[in-house]
Amino acid sequence: MVKRFDLIVFDWDGTLMDSAGAIVASIQAAARDLDLEPPSEARARHVIGLGLGEALRLALPELAEERHEDLAERYRHHYLARDEDIVLFDGAAELIRELVEAGYWLAIATGKSRRGLDRVLGSSGLGPLFHATRCADECHSKPHPQMLEELMRDFAVLPATTLMIGDTTHDLQMAQNAGVGAVGITHGAHSVEALAAANPLHLAGNIEELRQWLGNNA
Repeated sequence: MVKRFDLIVFDWDGTLMDSAGAIVASIQAAARDLDLEPPSEARARHVIGLGLGEALRLALPELAEERHEDLAERYRHHYLARDEDIVLFDGAAELIRELVEAGYWLAIATGKSRRGLDRVLGSSGLGPLFHATRCADECHSKPHPQMLEELMRDFAVLPATTLMIGDTTHDLQMAQNAGVGAVGITHGAHSVEALAAANPLHLAGNIEELRQWLGNNA
């Protein structure tokens, strides 16, 4: 089968790593530390995938601007305390290795900071398998298309031969804004209904379903 895509771009949290629950809990705990009413799980899940500053502003819009850095510091504290318990989804590492062996360029576009992404790429062992990465403290936050646009320039590929894979509407909307096809995976932060409304090429329930779709369509 002729390859349809040259570059496959993955989100990280909630897509390859099972971290959505830890992110929600850390946002809520950080709010409590500042004597604030924590956001609901639904609100906290909705902001996953955005850059940290934007995510926390949307999760707690009533918080004064001068307290945002305190909130971010408490969020980092709680998230790092959970770090060792956060693992890749079953089959994620194997899928990435298969795609590299099949000759695809692989990249990451994430709401994580550069420091945070480098940490998890090292601990997961997947770092050497990705050819390029973009983080929210280097680019505009999703759904702005900058991350994808820069990655496509890096590899001199067209939107028609680029695929974005993510678990949030922010990922799928970023792909739309960049003119790139997208696949949603439903084991992460956003609901099946929300992802379907963004009209992805496909919705996969887990890594194995994603692997099968890529094998037949990518």
